[in-house]
Amino acid sequence: MKVAQLCTRYPPGPGGVERHVAEVATRLGARGHTVEVYTSDLYREFPMQRLPPDVPREERVPFGTVHRLRAWSLPGELHYPFFRGLENALQRDRPDIVHTHTYGTNQVAVARRHRTRTGTPFVLTAHFHPIWSIYGGWLRHRIRGFYDRRLAGPVVAAASRVIVQTHEEERLLRTLGLRLPPVEILPPGYSPLPSPPDGAPSFRDRMGIPGPYVLFVGRLASNKGLVDLLPAFGALARDDPDAHLVLVGEDGGMRATLEARVRGLGLESKVHFLGHLPDDALVAAAYRDATFSVLPSEYEAFGLVLLESLAQGTPVVASRVGGIPEFIEDERTGLLVPPGDLPALTEALRRLWGDPALARRLGRHGRTEVVPRYTWDRVVDRLEVVYREVLGH
Repeated sequence: MKVAQLCTRYPPGPGGVERHVAEVATRLGARGHTVEVYTSDLYREFPMQRLPPDVPREERVPFGTVHRLRAWSLPGELHYPFFRGLENALQRDRPDIVHTHTYGTNQVAVARRHRTRTGTPFVLTAHFHPIWSIYGGWLRHRIRGFYDRRLAGPVVAAASRVIVQTHEEERLLRTLGLRLPPVEILPPGYSPLPSPPDGAPSFRDRMGIPGPYVLFVGRLASNKGLVDLLPAFGALARDDPDAHLVLVGEDGGMRATLEARVRGLGLESKVHFLGHLPDDALVAAAYRDATFSVLPSEYEAFGLVLLESLAQGTPVVASRVGGIPEFIEDERTGLLVPPGDLPALTEALRRLWGDPALARRLGRHGRTEVVPRYTWDRVVDRLEVVYREVLGH
């Protein structure tokens, strides 16, 4: 069958949804389907940053073509990317089914219009985030609330299926009171990171980290709980002056605030902002060499970085939010804490740092018992069934 995948960004743009679409498209193509990916020319969505000019706007790949369409957006907190020519491209290429990603985006509305005009069905993978977890100020939250109340209903109802990653994501989506089509719960897969080459220097040596460290991987964004992580780590660093905190990920609008907070806490020599690491083998080394990783988010639809950590045998401390408790079992795979609970986060960091036997046990269980459950082949197995049901095959 011919499948259109619609997403706001696509690799080399970094991010979980971006990797999700790439993994699905590649595996569908390997099974004989033709996949056309329609995405934007953005590297970063907010603030907008376009891909470098050497990234082709029409890229032939083994599964089909990646179409990177010119994006434009309203300014400031009104930010909302539109793709120029998306609807015309769908009508030109005539896919059998459209699979669009991320609730509330323009491509979902385009998929609905395309269905109305041509009868081509679409499925929606929601990647849903509630209002209180999204980046932006008061106006941006008000606009999102208006969309939820007034605009989302007919768009979502037109989908043949809605796909969510966890039971909690479905529950949150249903709180909006929308008339949902059949819902499929389909957790994502884990994308194995390449192993660091034999004989390569340690991550600490390569990056100049002078001592053992706690690792955070993710965008430096307002919903990641980093404002709490810094003082929690500060308490740990007072206990053990050798401790360091490493932050890996692109700036999502919070880096300047976090750097000021680091200075205010007197942690300049202890906290290391490394930005986005494009070398996946280096990211794997960061996980492998960490004492543990931490994800203190206010909300996560799933939390793929936790699987990446566990795959290296490195245990995790994470918030008990969103989809995280559906695969991170407290005291068996990691330590879970309530979101925004600074004393609980501090205690969890101190406990795992000071108990190497516990850290080894949690990391081993995650690597051997949890990670193997999440494969992209399982995801695509189920997607093929969904597509055929929708098409009546």
